[in-house]
Amino acid sequence: MTAKTLMIVGTHSNAGKSILVTALCRMFAQEGYRVAPFKAQNMALNAGVTPEGHEIGRATVAQAEAAGIPPHVDMNPVLLKPEGHRRSQVVLNGKHHTHIDAGNWLSLKQILWQHITAALDRLRQRTDLVIIEGAGSPAEINLKEGDIVNMRVAQYAQSPALLVGDIDRGGVFAALVGTMVLLEPEERALVKGFVINKFRGDISLLGDGLQMLQEKAFNIPTLGVIPYLPEIGVAQEDSVVLDEQTSAKNAGIADNKNSIDIAVIRLPRISNFDDFDPLAAEPNVQIRYVSRLGELNSPKAIILPGSKMTLADLAWLYETGLAGRIVAEARNGTAVVGICGGYQILGQSLFDPDGVEAEPGAETIGLRLLPINTIFAGDKRTVQVRATLQSKFGPLAALQGTPIHGYEIHMGRSEFVGDAASPLCRIHSGETGHPDGAISSEGRVWGTYLHGLFDNDALRHAWLRSLGWQDHGQIFDREQAYNRLAAHVRSHLDMDAVRQIIWGS
Repeated sequence: MTAKTLMIVGTHSNAGKSILVTALCRMFAQEGYRVAPFKAQNMALNAGVTPEGHEIGRATVAQAEAAGIPPHVDMNPVLLKPEGHRRSQVVLNGKHHTHIDAGNWLSLKQILWQHITAALDRLRQRTDLVIIEGAGSPAEINLKEGDIVNMRVAQYAQSPALLVGDIDRGGVFAALVGTMVLLEPEERALVKGFVINKFRGDISLLGDGLQMLQEKAFNIPTLGVIPYLPEIGVAQEDSVVLDEQTSAKNAGIADNKNSIDIAVIRLPRISNFDDFDPLAAEPNVQIRYVSRLGELNSPKAIILPGSKMTLADLAWLYETGLAGRIVAEARNGTAVVGICGGYQILGQSLFDPDGVEAEPGAETIGLRLLPINTIFAGDKRTVQVRATLQSKFGPLAALQGTPIHGYEIHMGRSEFVGDAASPLCRIHSGETGHPDGAISSEGRVWGTYLHGLFDNDALRHAWLRSLGWQDHGQIFDREQAYNRLAAHVRSHLDMDAVRQIIWGS
């Protein structure tokens, strides 16, 4: 039996589509359905890894977790990873396929469409319900010819759709009505309800607005007004959500003078920033995203996150003056941590003999805070891993032998320079496994290829306490975040109407 479907489209990017799909996956899973997410094409630098070692969008991984099932490549057959200068890497069915420029995108889309429909068909054969997510806006009339992710998918599946608008941006009524006007009649017929997202304040202030909206928008009812939910704790799709940081945090002013201030460098091609959700969830810990030298101030710790283009982001660090400042802070005793691309940046030198990220043969000097060299060669490593902490130095030394988990998505391999290097952990793979990461002799600077490292409670708490943090800490459980999100949406969305839209009478 082929699964039913429900599509979620939005008036624009960051309207809340991904979060609503996550909530619906958890809600229907709680009701006993075999539910799965699907996004035909994702454009994001946040990526995750399936148990089979396939690369898909990180938000889709979170949606699968919310649905209570392992993530699978059929849930996101096409992933685009922007590389700058109108160029993107194409990940097809979980593996690197090609690089494309904006000019030759349309011809490739026709090939990708066959893989998209096949993936959706397979997914519908093994589930009861598929929640399909669109991308951006379905009403970009200049791009409709090449649509492979919005209403073309809805039409292929003959799926009813909900249209989501973000009231926090303003102009939500105009956005909803305008989207409906620009849709073709056959597309418009599939839209069965509106959802207004990120509402702040008293709902009575909407007055007769919802009824007026229905009258002006082809009699489409509004099925819910979802209040703004801060600190969702769910992996999001794109770094645009980082723009919602308050000006106070960007200025380095702690919400609580007793909080531990941690600055995450917002690299231009930052990836997988949900690595730091567990830190942000701890009491009296402040995470700030810093993109200018004047914002850095004097944090307790600096984190260099993952990057899609490590060499380009390293050059940006030098151009902005942040590179020199990070080195100076490290020498003055500030803790510095690098994750994936950030780990590579902390090393001595980075080589690109085959031109993976730069001109063939390029060599770049790293920040020289860790005794490693990185070579960009070979295949991309995409794998979920189990490991054991092996650190001999610093706050993690007491945790030697502690099991941890995470995942890797990276090009290049890093090798120790000299005999004094100490690995952070040992990956358990193959007959003997292999070391990962490095830690400086004084234990204040360390790095790793493992995304999701801070999900490990013992490691996170030990590191925070080395910064002066004195709280007891808590267990980080993304399941709680999914349940909280589902309860929030359920209380503000007409679920009877949603079920009627999906299954009929």
